[in-house]
Amino acid sequence: MTIMKHFFLFFLFASILSPISGCAALPNVSEVIDKTPAAQKPRQIVSSKGLISPDKSKAIMDRLKRSVDPTDVLERLTAVVETVTESPLTKGNKVTLLADGKNAYAAMFKAIQSAKNHINLESYIIEDDETGRKFADLLLQKQAGGVQVNIIYDSMGSMNTPASFFQRLQGAGIQVVGFNPLNPLESQEKWGLTHRDHRKILIVDGKVAILGGINISKVYSSNPLKRKQTEKRPIHWRDTDIQIEGPAVAELQKLFLDTWLKQKGPKLSERNYFPDLAPTNGISALPKVDSAEKTQKTASNLPKEKGNALVRVVGSTPGETNRIPFIVYVSAIAFAEYSIHMTNSYFIPDDQIVKALTEAAERGVDVKIILPGITDSPLAFHAQRYYYSGLLKSGVKIYEHSTSLLHAKTAVIDKVWSTVGSTNMDFLSLLNNDEVNAVVLSREFAVEMEKMFAGDLAGSRQIKLDEWKKRPLLPRFKEWFVNLFVRWL
Repeated sequence: MTIMKHFFLFFLFASILSPISGCAALPNVSEVIDKTPAAQKPRQIVSSKGLISPDKSKAIMDRLKRSVDPTDVLERLTAVVETVTESPLTKGNKVTLLADGKNAYAAMFKAIQSAKNHINLESYIIEDDETGRKFADLLLQKQAGGVQVNIIYDSMGSMNTPASFFQRLQGAGIQVVGFNPLNPLESQEKWGLTHRDHRKILIVDGKVAILGGINISKVYSSNPLKRKQTEKRPIHWRDTDIQIEGPAVAELQKLFLDTWLKQKGPKLSERNYFPDLAPTNGISALPKVDSAEKTQKTASNLPKEKGNALVRVVGSTPGETNRIPFIVYVSAIAFAEYSIHMTNSYFIPDDQIVKALTEAAERGVDVKIILPGITDSPLAFHAQRYYYSGLLKSGVKIYEHSTSLLHAKTAVIDKVWSTVGSTNMDFLSLLNNDEVNAVVLSREFAVEMEKMFAGDLAGSRQIKLDEWKKRPLLPRFKEWFVNLFVRWL
């Protein structure tokens, strides 16, 4: 498709969205940080047995701090984040890094095959292709075997998937919800095209969860580019997921059930969505999901301890004034002491993100950002390049990934703080979408993230400031022009 066609389609889409998107604004993160008392102590950590004592919580954080160089991204950032979220910091999680669709799908199929009670799947895109049908066949098999399968898909993200695909699943007893239908007559809440469910979550038996940026689509099944350039082949999509086993899974379960409720999905069958519930605490196997009270009631009824990673689940929905993933990202960058290694697929940052990155580089932090060099969105590609000059001048190192279509949304800071999820650095993601990220506090996991980042760096081309200044006039115009409409990209 020519660039002019992309511009035409974009303007058509923007004209539709303009009256719907309103004038929502991102929160002022500096104010959030300033309002957090310096002496505020982080809340207690949650384990598989419930809240642990303040002394034990402090001992865990002290042990983690001793494993790395001194950094504010641990205690100070934790305190700030806890002012805007009720999602607890959980201990005893086993976190496994899953790079690319091949590894993520293998883990997902394995988890689904092991299911004995229920499977909850939430995805922006579920396609009716070879990969989508493999998932469908396996889910139908588990449903027939007595495992209850519940699916949420985004109506816009999956708009090319025929209704018959989902009808086949529903006919076999699988419960299916189309998030925010494109037809306003089918919508169960306030209708608007910009509110999308961009999360990608698989939860099995309330004990294992997989999340990240990978949708259910054959584009993630291709292998990295290893064949000769003359050969015709599909573009490899470079993405990242993680698998979590432990108490953090319950927080993802709450997000799924809350979305199901808000979308007025059919009544869920009685299943053990929160395993190991104590029989004497008066809570049913299927907690009510019609109030914030459910979060507190299930906090002490979490899966058994699996590993040693501290994990916090960070989710958000439109209409919230705190926009938690945004605050987490900006604060983490602001508190970084040594390194910020970030990968993002759609990089159209607001002024606060740009300011935090430039100030970090200027104070000596090693700031490296890997962005797409091959893209499925020419408009977003030109928009991301608009920000290069200012970032490069401040000392931020920018790389464009050239061997794959980069779709990952990850960061690792000060070799101890990591995040993997669905949140892009653009306005649609930060303002209008349902998103979810996992924040992992673990030196061992950060080492794995750094290795993955180094591998992506090897397949990327660094953008040099001197060369960037000499680029032709036409690309400069495209960058400037597209930036006029960044809130709709």
